[in-house]
Amino acid sequence: MTGYTMLRNGGAGNGGQTWMLWCSTRSRLTWLSFTLFVILVCFPLIAHYYLTTLDEADEAGKRIFGPRAGGELCEVKHVLDLCRIRESVSEELLQLEAKRQELNSEIAKLNLKIEACKKSIENAKQDLLQLKNVISQTEHSYKELVAQNQPRLSLPVRLLPEKDDAGLPPPKAPRGCRLHNCFDYSRCPLTSGFPVYVYDSDQLAFGGLLDPLVKQAFQAAARASVYVTENADIACLYVVLVGEMQEPVALRPAELERQLHALPHWRTDGHNHVLVSLSRKSDTQNLLYNISTGRAMVAQSTFYAAQYRPGFDLVVSPLVHAMSEPNFMEIPPQVPVKRKYLFTFQGEKVESLRSSLQEARSFEEEMEGGPPADYDDRIIATLKAVQDSRLDQVLVEFTCKSQPRPSLPTEWALCGAREDRLDLLKLSTFALIITPGDPRLLLSAGGAARLFEALEAGAVPVVLGEQAQLPYQDVLQWSEAALLLPKPRVAEVHFLLRSLSDGDLLAMRRQGRFLWETYFSTADSIFSTVLAVVRTRVQIPAAPIREEPAAEIPHRSGKAAGTDPNMADNGDLDLGPVETEPPYASPRYLRNFTLTVTDLYRSWNSAPGPFHLFPHTPFDPVLPSEAKFLGSGTGFRPIGGGAGGSGKEFQAALGGNVPREQFTVVMLTYEREEVLMNSLERLHGLPYLNKVVVVWNSPKLPSEDLLWPDIGVPIMVVRTEKNSLNNRFLPWNEIETEAILSIDDDAHLRHDEIMFGFRVWREARDRIVGFPGRYHAWDTPHQSWLYNSNYSCELSMVLTGAAFFHKYYAYLYSYVMPQAIRDVVDEYINCEDIAMNFLVSHVTRKPPIKVTSRWTFRCPGCPQALSHDDSHFHERHKCINFFVKVYGYMPLLYTQFRVDSVLFKTRLPHDKTKCFKFI
Repeated sequence: MTGYTMLRNGGAGNGGQTWMLWCSTRSRLTWLSFTLFVILVCFPLIAHYYLTTLDEADEAGKRIFGPRAGGELCEVKHVLDLCRIRESVSEELLQLEAKRQELNSEIAKLNLKIEACKKSIENAKQDLLQLKNVISQTEHSYKELVAQNQPRLSLPVRLLPEKDDAGLPPPKAPRGCRLHNCFDYSRCPLTSGFPVYVYDSDQLAFGGLLDPLVKQAFQAAARASVYVTENADIACLYVVLVGEMQEPVALRPAELERQLHALPHWRTDGHNHVLVSLSRKSDTQNLLYNISTGRAMVAQSTFYAAQYRPGFDLVVSPLVHAMSEPNFMEIPPQVPVKRKYLFTFQGEKVESLRSSLQEARSFEEEMEGGPPADYDDRIIATLKAVQDSRLDQVLVEFTCKSQPRPSLPTEWALCGAREDRLDLLKLSTFALIITPGDPRLLLSAGGAARLFEALEAGAVPVVLGEQAQLPYQDVLQWSEAALLLPKPRVAEVHFLLRSLSDGDLLAMRRQGRFLWETYFSTADSIFSTVLAVVRTRVQIPAAPIREEPAAEIPHRSGKAAGTDPNMADNGDLDLGPVETEPPYASPRYLRNFTLTVTDLYRSWNSAPGPFHLFPHTPFDPVLPSEAKFLGSGTGFRPIGGGAGGSGKEFQAALGGNVPREQFTVVMLTYEREEVLMNSLERLHGLPYLNKVVVVWNSPKLPSEDLLWPDIGVPIMVVRTEKNSLNNRFLPWNEIETEAILSIDDDAHLRHDEIMFGFRVWREARDRIVGFPGRYHAWDTPHQSWLYNSNYSCELSMVLTGAAFFHKYYAYLYSYVMPQAIRDVVDEYINCEDIAMNFLVSHVTRKPPIKVTSRWTFRCPGCPQALSHDDSHFHERHKCINFFVKVYGYMPLLYTQFRVDSVLFKTRLPHDKTKCFKFI
């Protein structure tokens, strides 16, 4: 109460002063608010108005906030500081931007240096690995050479005998000539190359009496031989053509003998000479029978036992096709196996053995050592009995319907014209050949003509008479192509012929066809065979078969391959080596000088595998790189060979029983540079790749500015003489490996697929191993063969657009296979892959091997190839049927065998789930 009152009293007494204080405070706040309003609102408005009026008064382009020249903006006092700040900041920003660009440039350069250093490090690592491999392989090679203790020797210096050498001591008997006592080995050292000198027939004294066709054919064959030399001083062998004569009676034996002894290089006894008499007629006389030939060899079709020197003289085939090649369209096919007649024989004996001996002898007297009995009467009776039995359809005629051909005494003369005889033989499964009744006549021109015609027509010869000396019998195994029976077994002939299976019969017919084509068909084959027989007898290796010289097209290498990740296609599997190997060639064939000694019989007659039908015959020189293909052993575990173990060891080396090995890619191309470059770049880093041979099949050279990729191995670009698909299989001398991977320029294969195919080929070196399979089929309505590319569980061909094969087949394709097949390939610009499959199947009698589940190999997006043409398949149908006519049968073989790696994941179509897959 008291306090309240005091307050009220105090407030009442000082009320004026409080009001004044409140008014003063209120006025100050109002003035402060007004001042702030003027400063915050009015001053900016006034400043804005001033500045706007100033800008409108000036000329355009001189606004305060617009660009001004020089220091006009700075003349304005109110914004002078702002201008300075702006210029300073702009200058600093420009400096910072320049600094940033400089740093970015330095960073880019450093990044490039880093990439280059990384690449250099990788290259250095690869070089180091290669050097380690080279050192390791060199150490292994050194150890092997030390273990073998067989240092390579240089060829010895050839020593030539004197021109007028004294000769060899004469043999005790004229028929006692053999190589060891009648042949001068000093003129034929192992390293001589077997030079042969052929006398010019036109320069001989009796040259004008020779048959013109025989002389012309002989001279043409001599010019084509690789052994013939014009230097007689270094010759190992001297060849003289002495027949066939136009008029044999025009030159007496004594005169012929005198002229032979007068030959420039006869050297008193004619050693190292071969006297060749080629017969074109069935009654060719034995001109050299009563002539002293000294130490000269005699090569002719007619021989008497008293004249023939076994292992020294040669029985040759008659010269039927003098200046013409065989027409494959006229040669009958080898199928069907059974023909109309089981066997046939046509002939007439003009003079019997009894009349030739001028006395009759019984069989008992023959057993006592008297003159031989005449079995021909028994043969006639037995064969007529078989014909009359009608168990099989046979045709035997012992009397000619027309005048028989001239023949020698006791010989069965030929009947009718050659065309008529061939027509009958084409209907015959077997052809009987009855040797002369006189056993002293080993073989005659007429008998050789019967053998020639039987082989030509595909009738298996059945020779009755054990005394017969067939052509080249000491080096050819005639039992593989003919039946050789003694005459006393004539009663069992019918049983023996019926007991042969179709497979054996077809094999004999096929082998007979091979013998006829290789040794009998032309003058060139006869001349080459005569030389080869002598060369093999004296154990001189054959001349290496020629290789196709590669004319390289210069090219420039561009960027290193492997930098584009889009081109890398190594696959999901790792089937290559851990360490990359440097390029190296396959071992050269080093057994040439011992092959004729150790493998004489096998190389001529029954070589295994691909040499069964194309053996090391006189017609086929030894290849320069062939050691492993012949299966020659080394006696030690090769480098890189199998060592068992786990998957790591399998991945680290090729394995197997063959030394370390690489392959060559042969790629055929035609004016598709971009596709080719992409395909080459995909080969970068491919293990075991030796080199790439690009067969440039176009007459137009590659672009000069074309940059070729650097894939780590040499790329050889080869120019061809013409645009031909046969160029794919030429044995180029730049191919230094046995294994060839033939690949199209648009083929797209992964590295793991290629490596797997290479591993499989190493286990089957005599076969084609590839990826896309095809097969042939018989068209019953049209009675012809068809080519089929549909998916199938069975195949008979592997396309060579992506396939491995041995280089040996390149020689066979280019130099041995009939020229008619290569001509058809050029005509259609097609079918070269079918021709190679025909050849390999014909040689090996084995089908190709397909690897992986691939059925096509074309790269996506590539330009269309020849196979996309509408006529492609129609031409391939015609090719197959033509090839069958040339070979005489269908050599392709079906197979359901396919090789897959257990690491591949194969997805089979739903309609192919019944296919078998061999792993």
